[in-house]
Amino acid sequence: MSDLDVQIPTAFDPFADANAEDSGAGTKEYVHIRIQQRNGRKSLTTVQGLKKEFSYNKILKDLKKEFCCNGTVVQDPELGQVIQLQGDQRKNVSTFLVLAGIVKKDNIKIHGF
Repeated sequence: MSDLDVQIPTAFDPFADANAEDSGAGTKEYVHIRIQQRNGRKSLTTVQGLKKEFSYNKILKDLKKEFCCNGTVVQDPELGQVIQLQGDQRKNVSTFLVLAGIVKKDNIKIHGF
């Protein structure tokens, strides 16, 4: 029986490397892009979850100029600052944020119909 070298398994955690990479489970910061229906064909696009170190007014200015729409920055007590744009600008805003290097594509969630 000396020919067989049997190793007794110790406490092995198969998820150890996955937990090491994502040490703060649930702390992934997402940017939420939503649409709200107004009257008839009118709609409103909201962008929530951008980091606080970005200037919301400068981002809004660029978005308004790029997509030829109007918009504003609203202060919400629960959500913080939220960018609101006229029209359905979900795809436009997501591509703009990725190309500008503000957010990675994996961290954007698009909500709506």
